[in-house]
Amino acid sequence: VYRGSVKDFQGFDANQDAEALYNAMKGFGSDKEAILDLITSRSNKQRVEICQAYKSLYGKDLIADLKYELTGKFERLIVSLMRPPAYGDAKEIKDAISGVGTDEKCLIEILASRTNQEIHDLVAAYKDAYGRDLEADIVGDTSGHFKKMLVVLLQGAREEDDVVSEDLVEQDAKDLLEAGELKWGTDEAQFIYILGRRSRQHLRLVFDEYLKIAGKPIERSIQGELSGDFEKLMLAVVKCIRSTAEYFAERLYKAMKGLGTRDNTLIRIMVSRSEIDMLDIREVFRTKYEKSLYNMIKEDTSGEYKKALLKLCGGDDDAAGEFFPEAAQVAYRMWELSAVKVELRGTVQPAGDFNDDGDAQVLRKAMKGLEADEGAIIEVVTKRSNAQRQQILKAYKAHYGRDLMADLKSELSGSLAKLILGLMLTPAQYDAKQLRKAVEGAGTDESVLIEIMATRNNQEIRAINEAYQEAYHKSLEDDLSSDTSGHFKRILVSLALGNRDEGPENLTQAHEDAKKLADVSSNDSSDSLETRFLSILCTRSYPHLRRVFQEFIKMTNHDVEHAIKKRMSGDVRDAFVAIVRSVKNKPAFFADKLYKSMKGAGTDERTLTRIMISRSEIDLFNIRGEFIDLFDKSLHHMIEKDTSGDYRKALLVLCGGED
Repeated sequence: VYRGSVKDFQGFDANQDAEALYNAMKGFGSDKEAILDLITSRSNKQRVEICQAYKSLYGKDLIADLKYELTGKFERLIVSLMRPPAYGDAKEIKDAISGVGTDEKCLIEILASRTNQEIHDLVAAYKDAYGRDLEADIVGDTSGHFKKMLVVLLQGAREEDDVVSEDLVEQDAKDLLEAGELKWGTDEAQFIYILGRRSRQHLRLVFDEYLKIAGKPIERSIQGELSGDFEKLMLAVVKCIRSTAEYFAERLYKAMKGLGTRDNTLIRIMVSRSEIDMLDIREVFRTKYEKSLYNMIKEDTSGEYKKALLKLCGGDDDAAGEFFPEAAQVAYRMWELSAVKVELRGTVQPAGDFNDDGDAQVLRKAMKGLEADEGAIIEVVTKRSNAQRQQILKAYKAHYGRDLMADLKSELSGSLAKLILGLMLTPAQYDAKQLRKAVEGAGTDESVLIEIMATRNNQEIRAINEAYQEAYHKSLEDDLSSDTSGHFKRILVSLALGNRDEGPENLTQAHEDAKKLADVSSNDSSDSLETRFLSILCTRSYPHLRRVFQEFIKMTNHDVEHAIKKRMSGDVRDAFVAIVRSVKNKPAFFADKLYKSMKGAGTDERTLTRIMISRSEIDLFNIRGEFIDLFDKSLHHMIEKDTSGDYRKALLVLCGGED
């Protein structure tokens, strides 16, 4: 099935089009609208024929005339569309290595994403256009392992056999693990050989096997073992092996997000993929970034340049509200990855040679005198496990007859006080306190209720119930019931029971559950959409729900999260989405919340503090990994940039390291 957005124009006449373009550029000024309408609605093959017809009719070079008549980004885009794909790639690479400096990102994007045939065509086009050997030019402009991998890719010799040997898959996964994670230093040659030569189908299976034996995706190991442009190149190769459409969707998003637009990247991708997989890129873009590529281009560009880009894009997926097979495949792959058990790790470990009495003395000394020694308090509290902090509380009381919590409260203030006092509570006490704050007084903080209730396991929920009853002398269920209403209340009450099934998946039941979630035809009010989602999402085990989500995608070509957002609203929608994301990938769920707490103007310190405390001994290390994967910056870096003083020092200790 053709997945480009630009197709052959029906009733095409090269001479007629050449005449129309000539007339559009005659006289004073040019008819840019006519030029963009014609060129963006013809295929590349047809544009090449127009160039030839133009020269035959007028004895002039069409590309030279377009360059003369047009300016800026619009000119670059239109001229790029006139070149055959291989010559377009050749021009991009020539520009990337000419002059002072090298545009490594351009080299990576082109050579990591092209097929063998496209690479062969590129090499030939470069020779024809510039009379030079592409490999020799790249070797002269790059160095080290980055150069070696580029040379391997330039051979266009990736295996293309779809018959895969299970034994070789296992051996390659083992070799990659031994070349990186299990080796002192890194055997880069092994990474280059396997990732540069093996077939796409084979490598996808290698990546799955690697996740099983290493407990982490291959991308995480590459980030840890390699560096610089070589690391970026290898990550790009892996991403393109997994899904070329997803790779380009990410490149397009990064080209437009934030201040300014990377127009060279935007033009290059929109031109080069318009007749290959633009429809797939659009679908993945809509799924990953919750907005259409069309709308992002519309918001980020202007004038004829914008109009031409939107024509190449080919349609607005926000308006259509569709979810297509390529996006479903990406979502399905994400489910499969999340279903593989990865070891969860906190960043705070029990201190060796722990001495509760000695720590109690350090803390007492830090709070004597006119000013508290915040540094000493941070050093003790953030570097002890929660169980050790509970022992320090008892030792402090036994030694000094004083309440350590009360002393800390009187000596500290602001964000640091909230962080340190939160760390001194047990996890259940801390969650109970956050829930109490969310429901007491005027208004309810639904986001806190959702975050805690949707992500805690049965044991944690039961401990929270006990801590809540002990601290506030009423049940959590009663407070949730009195402070919320409707389906949202029912969701929270169901989760508060802590009765989620803990068994393995049941494939037959999963198929039935997916069918239930997909059914939009039921008119029975006792079996409403919300009731059906509640009965499954709030009670089934995590492994089972992952299978339900996979079945749902197979059945509908929709991701269940997309379906929830389309069919529900308000707190009910937010609660179900949180449950789904927690089931998919809990560390990624918290990474996203941490990012949102710090991005833009101001910092949501309540959310930042709450997550850093509650996940520090569970999965904060995994959250860090997801954070850098999702946002291309480390959690450590963002905390360092977005907070200050002793509060920042304490958060960075909890974070546990710079990625």
